[in-house]
Amino acid sequence: MKRIQYHQYGGPETMKLEDFELRAPGKGEVAVKVNFAAVNPIDWKVRNGHLKMVTGKKFPRAFGSDFSGTVISVGPDITRFQVGDAVFGSAQIKDGGALGEAVIAPETFLARKPASVSFEEAACLGTPGITAWNGLVDKAQLQAGAQVFINGCTGGVGESAVQLARMLGAKVSGSCGAQQMRRAQEMGLSRIYDYRTTDLSKINERFDVVYDTAGTMTVATGLGLLRKGGVYLDINPTLGKFIRAIFNRRLKPIVCTARADILDGLARAAAEGALRLPIAETVPLKDAIALVTALEKGRKLNGKAIVSMP
Repeated sequence: MKRIQYHQYGGPETMKLEDFELRAPGKGEVAVKVNFAAVNPIDWKVRNGHLKMVTGKKFPRAFGSDFSGTVISVGPDITRFQVGDAVFGSAQIKDGGALGEAVIAPETFLARKPASVSFEEAACLGTPGITAWNGLVDKAQLQAGAQVFINGCTGGVGESAVQLARMLGAKVSGSCGAQQMRRAQEMGLSRIYDYRTTDLSKINERFDVVYDTAGTMTVATGLGLLRKGGVYLDINPTLGKFIRAIFNRRLKPIVCTARADILDGLARAAAEGALRLPIAETVPLKDAIALVTALEKGRKLNGKAIVSMP
């Protein structure tokens, strides 16, 4: 089998397509033959060593988090899945491995792929959908009728957050670039602002929830857009923000945290047609390093980048 892995933390040049042997799944784990994997910014942040306190110093390390595929074996205590099940989800940050022909993932990081959702579409749902859910459902406890503002509404997490918020009955406004305005309109946003020409801190409207899914908004701007009792969800958590959040309960830093109920919820939303992320480009595994490198260096796509396995 082959997968993309690296032997030290660093830039794109550390990635190599190499042979590996898939270990047997242990307690609480499932082995999946990967059909498609999606590329996320968190993947290269992990490879760059930004999360080395979590990922440790053991090498080689496998690359990638989100995938779809078919179960090929299960750990001794697994009850939710069996061999042959079509699934989607995420690998653990400390393990990675989605950009490979097979991967090991925790049972709680997977859901059954709905028959109405393609393997390509399902591969996109993991990290963006989980992060959107962590913010809107877990932290904000979003209710129907709420007013929500999504900064970066046409990114992966942003689109997931828009669709999830609308599914929950919220009225959604947001910001994006001029080239993405049409996509934002298609998703049904009430008001759309071009972040390049609009000073978001000067917007007169106030919101119950502000979610900075782009990681570009200042805390002061986010808090300033809130109604009384509102919450600001920050996708770019730092130690300073966690400390500040202790004293200001309106500030809620978000860390992507997978659970079985979240993945099952995303599966239901996708099956109902309420959650879909556009796919901009698909490449084979042999071309994945070049694609990741380009994205990391700033190439923009109007949708998700997908890698297909042999």
